[in-house]
Amino acid sequence: MKTPPSTDRTMRLANKEHPLRTIERSTPISSVLMHDDARRVLSSIAPEVLESPMVVELADFPVAPIMGLILGDDDPRIDEIMKSIADYEDLSPVPASSPPIIPRTDYEPSEVVAGSASIDPIATARLHRRSELVLHGPSHGNPFVDVELNATFILGQTEISAGGFYDEDGTYRVRFLAPAVGTWTFATSSNARSLDGITGELQVVDSDRRGPVRVVDGHFAYANGTPHVPVGTTAYAWTNQTTELQDQTVQSLVDAPFNKIRMGLFPKSFMFNENEPDLFVFPRDSEGGWDTTRFDPEYFRNLERRLDELEQLGIEADLILFHPYDRWGFATLGTTADDRYTSYVTRRLAAFANVWWSMANEYDLITTKNRDDWDRLAGIVQENDHVDHLLSIHNWVDLFDYTADWTTHCSIQRGDHTIGKSVAQWKRRWQKPVVVDESGYEGDIDQGWGNLPAEEMVRRFWDATMFGGYLTHGETYVSDDDILWWSKGGTLQGDSLPRLAFLRRIIEQSPSGRIDPLPSDWDFPTGGAGNYGVTYYGGHRPRYRDIRIPEGRTAEIDVLDTWDMTIDRLPGIHTGLVRVDLPGKPYCAIRVVLNENHSESDRIEQNV
Repeated sequence: MKTPPSTDRTMRLANKEHPLRTIERSTPISSVLMHDDARRVLSSIAPEVLESPMVVELADFPVAPIMGLILGDDDPRIDEIMKSIADYEDLSPVPASSPPIIPRTDYEPSEVVAGSASIDPIATARLHRRSELVLHGPSHGNPFVDVELNATFILGQTEISAGGFYDEDGTYRVRFLAPAVGTWTFATSSNARSLDGITGELQVVDSDRRGPVRVVDGHFAYANGTPHVPVGTTAYAWTNQTTELQDQTVQSLVDAPFNKIRMGLFPKSFMFNENEPDLFVFPRDSEGGWDTTRFDPEYFRNLERRLDELEQLGIEADLILFHPYDRWGFATLGTTADDRYTSYVTRRLAAFANVWWSMANEYDLITTKNRDDWDRLAGIVQENDHVDHLLSIHNWVDLFDYTADWTTHCSIQRGDHTIGKSVAQWKRRWQKPVVVDESGYEGDIDQGWGNLPAEEMVRRFWDATMFGGYLTHGETYVSDDDILWWSKGGTLQGDSLPRLAFLRRIIEQSPSGRIDPLPSDWDFPTGGAGNYGVTYYGGHRPRYRDIRIPEGRTAEIDVLDTWDMTIDRLPGIHTGLVRVDLPGKPYCAIRVVLNENHSESDRIEQNV
């Protein structure tokens, strides 16, 4: 192995007993540039990398994606450079990690009577609604890590295990989301004798709740079979803001068209995000750092209240567990703290029906974790989530390999003008639903990702929809108080909102409640289901379109203006070859609804 030149930083890291790794794709480019030999490789193969301002602006970002931005993703020199520097030692520190704390069997002495902890009266539970066992037991030591608690719920041949968690002041909770009505029995198990062997019954009656969202036939549906078509938005750090601002965010969502929101647990440190939250996942320790062996119940109670408010609005919470935009050290906690945090969060929140899990926002910018780490952490989520919620991970540049068994769907960042065709490729590649959770933001800030016109945001939504995919909205309008919806929430103001509501209505009027890609002509995509077809013309401005109704069928035809949100029906019932006049303006579509049953081979022909 080649040895890098000695530097003060190397000595500092050695003194802190940080192990050194070899340079890989996720190594920060700053570490590569500090390495004399690696820097010479860059200079000789691709000197323009060293000349780019990106290596200064994005110094802590991983080397391979940065080279992809500068040189182009398909530049063969990237692989050549990575092969040439792969044996050099990486000067960036590996997060220190203490050994895991194993709960002891003698946490309570043998004279404590098994199952002697008190339990609150158990109310009648409802299908797909959160219920919980509340137990009052020991509080000595640190019950967050000293006590392990589980409960097994049984109905007939169905057996579900749910992990419990400590919630301060001697209170323990086991939450359960019942998937079926009936009389469930339960029994607890714990290393704390007073919490072990408590038994009882939980009567679950029917409800009108739709339940958690699942993947069904390449799309999403609630547990009761109702289709779910994600029309999402992004407000990364809205629950890390003041109570007043959080309230304003919820109120803004009341009249918004969104049924999903991407949001993080950890606060965000990035442009327009310099405020310090009042509450954090962890409490402070005596030295002002984080006590990662404990959790702050007040933080979680606020988060849970917001999750309940979202559910009342019919909004799914896509919870981001990790992200790179960090000045507090949450991205570099080490494996033991990462595992403990992931387990606690999953146990505490899994019984919320409207939760999705996102392992990370822009995972490829978190240089302290590799694929093995993500597989391990996702396994912890699966082990502790008795509901089996949707689970995915989100990229910056490098698409994740969604063949991973634990990914239920694709959560992708890609901002291009042909997003629909990309969606089609990803669906074929991974055979899973595709949600483009970041395709650019409607707004007017100085960043290229954050100043899309509303027209382009809406066009991308329609384009992805025609190919059977889903998009997530974001909004970044300049504000004197730095309150931008994309991160802090607050007030929505973009012109895309009513247009996205219009799109939802068009989708919901499909016989299946969804849009799948249909056979299309070479120039414009058609999507729909059964006898329902919509052809979208995007930024083009045709003055007419010739459409052929399948022989022996009749149809009703509508011209949709997706920007002005109008539906103009052509008079009469149509058959054969029909010329449909269009207004010669962008963002229009034609909807054809066949009036008679037709076979799968029938096709509405255009441009004949």
